[in-house]
Amino acid sequence: MNAFPVEQPGDLELVRASYDRVADNYVEMNLGDITAYPWLRTAIDGFAAAVRELGPVLDVGCGPGSVTAYLAERGLDVSGVDLSARMVEHARRLYPGQRFAVASATELELADASLGGILGWWSLFNLPRHILPLVLQSFGRALIPGGHLIIGTHMGDGEIERTEAYGGVPVGWTTYLWQPAELWDLLAAAGLEPVAELKVSESVAGVPSLVLVARRPGENLR
Repeated sequence: MNAFPVEQPGDLELVRASYDRVADNYVEMNLGDITAYPWLRTAIDGFAAAVRELGPVLDVGCGPGSVTAYLAERGLDVSGVDLSARMVEHARRLYPGQRFAVASATELELADASLGGILGWWSLFNLPRHILPLVLQSFGRALIPGGHLIIGTHMGDGEIERTEAYGGVPVGWTTYLWQPAELWDLLAAAGLEPVAELKVSESVAGVPSLVLVARRPGENLR
């Protein structure tokens, strides 16, 4: 098993409770629908094509499961995990044929070289800057040679303290903004090499969107 230690964020339970509170509104607003964002959907489609034959795929921070289900429809062996139990309840209700579990990105025990692909699709931006590198290193170890990681996040500098979200629901979390070069450095330190980068000027969060795709070097021998 991957014994790489990941520090738990100090606000983990606050963030978990916040996402539990917003989950119903998030689902009602259909914010996880990847088909509503053509450029982002293109990135997901490319990821799906790259990892379809490589083995299991894990959607970390799957929310109500819409992207997990989208990938399953395209032939991937995919499962999802999310920090919020309420989000996972919705995922299991909406997509009963898929596999979902409750877990934080910092709580996973991933076996080395066990996954063909990992998603951190708008699910890692709450991680403090000193913790995200540890999570990415655990992802890098879990990918098989040739396996891919795709990250979607909010692009910019600094951070945003959120007190309400998704229809005015009270929350307490920090949205950490990242520039591409910063994340590429973290991915390189995790042993991953660049594959693709997408910047989208508009997003529902009011800041630009950033998608990065990286791979673990080496050839898949399966």
